[in-house]
Amino acid sequence: MAKKTRNQARLHRHARVRKKIYGTPETPRMNVFRSIHDIYVQIIDDHSGHTLVSASSVDSALRSELSGKTRMEQAQLVGEEVAKRAKDKGIDAVVFDRGGYIYTGRVKSLAEGARKGGLKF
Repeated sequence: MAKKTRNQARLHRHARVRKKIYGTPETPRMNVFRSIHDIYVQIIDDHSGHTLVSASSVDSALRSELSGKTRMEQAQLVGEEVAKRAKDKGIDAVVFDRGGYIYTGRVKSLAEGARKGGLKF
């Protein structure tokens, strides 16, 4: 039997957590994806299967702000931006889905940025 890769283990953790976490129209799910260089976040209504709000470190609107910053600082700014966009759509509270990643580093920084921007989770 072949050994699991780190990403396969993450996907397994993510699937296990997703059994319990479900985004409703009142409290949608905030999902995080972290690549080597960038970080992406979506706020999803699982009931209808639609992405309501998204932000990432590759957004053209954020690119000028993010240049010259560390990846931790970029993650925090992306969190603040997604919170601002969610507030504009009338979303105050979300369920945080860390995507199978450990709650440390960039994932934690993004969550703190979203909390700073006014999202509750």
